[in-house]
Amino acid sequence: MARAALYAGTFFHAPIRGEVACLEDALVEVNADGIIAAVTLADDPNAATLKREADRRGDLVRIGAGAYVLPGFVDLHIHAPQYPQLGTALHLPLEVWLQQHTFPLEARYADLAFAGRVYEALIDDLLAQGTTTALMFATVHADATRLLVDHAVAKGMRALIGKVAMDNPDQCPDFYRDASVDAALAGTRAVIDHARAHLDNRAGLVRPVVTPRFIPSCTDALLGELGAMAKACGCHIQTHCSESDWEHGYVQTRMSRSDTESLDGFGLLTRHTILAHGTLLTTTDMDRIASRGAGVAHCPLSNVYFSNAVFPLKAALAKGLRVGLGTDIAGGPSASMFDTARMAVAASRLLDEGVDPAKDQASRGTPGVRIDWQTAFHLATAGGAAALDLPVGTFEPGRAFDAMVIDTAAKAGTVRLFDEVDDSVSILQKILFTASRTNVRQVFVQGRAVAGTARA
Repeated sequence: MARAALYAGTFFHAPIRGEVACLEDALVEVNADGIIAAVTLADDPNAATLKREADRRGDLVRIGAGAYVLPGFVDLHIHAPQYPQLGTALHLPLEVWLQQHTFPLEARYADLAFAGRVYEALIDDLLAQGTTTALMFATVHADATRLLVDHAVAKGMRALIGKVAMDNPDQCPDFYRDASVDAALAGTRAVIDHARAHLDNRAGLVRPVVTPRFIPSCTDALLGELGAMAKACGCHIQTHCSESDWEHGYVQTRMSRSDTESLDGFGLLTRHTILAHGTLLTTTDMDRIASRGAGVAHCPLSNVYFSNAVFPLKAALAKGLRVGLGTDIAGGPSASMFDTARMAVAASRLLDEGVDPAKDQASRGTPGVRIDWQTAFHLATAGGAAALDLPVGTFEPGRAFDAMVIDTAAKAGTVRLFDEVDDSVSILQKILFTASRTNVRQVFVQGRAVAGTARA
């Protein structure tokens, strides 16, 4: 349970893309429901009184010297069952990786004991690294997906979870696919009902998601029915879109139109849709996505290995697309959103400057498309929250208190500060570029301590 508290310390957030705000020596009041009730800055004449009264009530939480509070990370793309293969077989093309490694692993989730061990470890690790909101694919198994819901609820994570739907016998192995359209729909409905009726999920921290894996894995009949189901239940939708040359080309050949157009035709491109990757989106595709209000999960780490291109992030943002970041466990070899944010900056610079030394500087890259670290911080927090329409990602009244405390002086930590040279801006940069799990001292979801040194 959350408790009412007044947090005193320095808070960093990025409500506006490209800008960061440092709330130095601020007071953040969190009510018993875990919602931020007020933010009082250091120069407010009432600050001292508020602090003194909270201390008298026993509600004052001092963050302490050398520690800073950031919004919890929002990870827009995770394959929860792939956690055991994190960091393996990354040398293979996507279609081979799926058939030889991923589908056989995901088939094992018929074993609930195995599923439970993996899902518990994954959620513990995500929370410990500062990820407070996760959009997750599960497997075709309704029972195992319900178990993932149970673990997320029990551990207090904010999560959106979907049973994977995949029934196309031409692309899915006979040992791992939905037996029929009806079976896929029944399993999806079972998970939706389970999440919404869960007695410990009354606050709705865990939400169900309609989850067609991607067009190659699904028949037209299933895609159409899932679009209708998502509309009827008001659920989020998650899928992949224009992810690689193979996937993008397959859809074009089968549908005679782009991935984006096809998903839209099936009713799967909505205000609550998150499309993973999108490295090969055309400008027309982007216009369509923006017009529908759908979001994109930019996965810069996994794109290096499987997507055959660099996502044109700056162009997507200029088009008005709602974009956040995703680790894409296990296509991306790290569960850390710190690593993902860092790679988002690096990938944009590679696209900007180019990578072929045989070309002269003027023709080597695509100038003007790089992003800065402030934008990466925004995308990892407020940007992802906006894509999901969730009231998290910043320290503003009315937002849930989803946050991490970064201890820059943590034993075995990886942040090094020097009073002589570091101001608030450089401190945040160092946190984003050099912090690691050992620096994450405590994590909160809706006011409840869910990881770190003092769990509720």
